Amino acid sequence: MTDLLTAALTHAKRGWHIFPLRPDDKRPAFPDHSADDCTGRDPRCRNAGHHLGWEPRATTDPDRIRRAWSARPYGIGIACGPSRLVVVDLDTPKTPAEAGGRDGLTVLAELAAEHGAGIAPTYTVTTGRGGTHLYYRHPDDGAALRNTAGALGPMVDTRAYGGYVVAAGSTVAGRPYVVDLDTDPAPLLGWLAELLVPAPLPPQRPVVVDLGTGRRAAYVDAAVCAQVAEVTDAAPGGRNHALYRSAVALGQLVAGGALAEDDATAVLTDAAYTAGLRPVETARTIASGLRAGARRPRSVAA
Repeated sequence: MTDLLTAALTHAKRGWHIFPLRPDDKRPAFPDHSADDCTGRDPRCRNAGHHLGWEPRATTDPDRIRRAWSARPYGIGIACGPSRLVVVDLDTPKTPAEAGGRDGLTVLAELAAEHGAGIAPTYTVTTGRGGTHLYYRHPDDGAALRNTAGALGPMVDTRAYGGYVVAAGSTVAGRPYVVDLDTDPAPLLGWLAELLVPAPLPPQRPVVVDLGTGRRAAYVDAAVCAQVAEVTDAAPGGRNHALYRSAVALGQLVAGGALAEDDATAVLTDAAYTAGLRPVETARTIASGLRAGARRPRSVAA
């Protein structure tokens, strides 16, 4: 536990936002429930007024870290988005036939050669199964990068906003994660950043919701506009969380009969795309938020 606490504080001192993983496991220790199963009894969820997942719980606060890692031998997770990191996860083939026997490092080197570039030295971790994590600084401008799986090639995944990695000092199934090169993360390679930029979203039709007239309609319209603004004005890294909160709020109105579910989904989807969120995560987050909101219906007086 002393070694884990030391490692956790070291990562936080670099400005990396960390959170506890279950001991000797990759899964987050907190929260112990999904957004769909949130009852509001969890103290952090109750104080926030909504479900609070592992990403917003991640911290650099040494006092919080000491309290957590003095209680149990938690593994250490690094939330990549808040830490402004892009981690390239290079795997190893499990069979000789997989990926033609090439490991992720070989695939990445081939990709770099195609772009007439190299792979700059950066903070590097060897994973429990013999893979490699290359830590890079997220670009300061442009779109917030998200997770990818195999998009760059076989055996190569990436973790950024919405993703996390197991940090050095942790173990998973008894296998340690070990620092291989201890240096500051290099800026994300330009050619790699270009490949990871999300494809532009298809053009969206303006969403028009007919709420009728009168005081009730005006109230619902104001509520919808406020939730749309919450999503579109959210800072990078917090947009998916803002979308979930807004979906919960509008889900309450849907359950109370003040708003049609299709209309709520349409306006939230448009807001999410405007904010730069991707279709799959958008649909999943809205559906989850609407279900959570439906458990607390809110009616509007006529």
